[in-house]
Amino acid sequence: MKFGFTIDALSSSGKEAWRLEKECGSWRSITYAEPLQISDALLTEPDELSQWLNMRMQKSRELGLTPYKKSNPFDFLMRGVFTHLVLHRLSAAPIPDQVQMVKTIASLAIGTPWLLYLNVAGQFEALNTQTDSILKSVVIAVRGEIASSPEYIGVEAAKNEEMMAVLYVQFLGGWLEHLKTKNMQVFIPDAKDVKEKEAWLQAIADWQPEGVI
Repeated sequence: MKFGFTIDALSSSGKEAWRLEKECGSWRSITYAEPLQISDALLTEPDELSQWLNMRMQKSRELGLTPYKKSNPFDFLMRGVFTHLVLHRLSAAPIPDQVQMVKTIASLAIGTPWLLYLNVAGQFEALNTQTDSILKSVVIAVRGEIASSPEYIGVEAAKNEEMMAVLYVQFLGGWLEHLKTKNMQVFIPDAKDVKEKEAWLQAIADWQPEGVI
């Protein structure tokens, strides 16, 4: 599986967007999340991605944009230009495995607030929200709800086949949205909005990567 991230900056109105280029740290005007071009910087290293995640930018006559400062939770209430990680897949996307999801849920300790999520490789993982930051993660492609009670996590919850089946289909819907938009940290749809399992599986199988430029 081949993929990488571009750093796309988006204005608060959504009307302007820019992308970091390989050379000289310059930025070109784009349509947000547009297909990859050969001049674009394509990043894969987590440390480098973390440095760019949610960076507040300011306009520059020479480079188009320059970093201003890392954002904080209150920045998103104000106007400005912020960076986003946009995932470009250059090969087919995997289909998440329901059995692996159930095993992950069964392994979680009750009483700890866990976030169940799909990483960029389509694998289910869980993040302990008491010790790790959701906002700083660069691997969460699709996220569920935070849960800590035995109704939703642990061995007994994993035995609830009806609930597990609905949750899996919710994650399929979120995964398809992630593939289509290239956005990270996509929320799963509400259970009332899910489609038939086979319809979403087929849509994921039919989805096409960008290919190699």
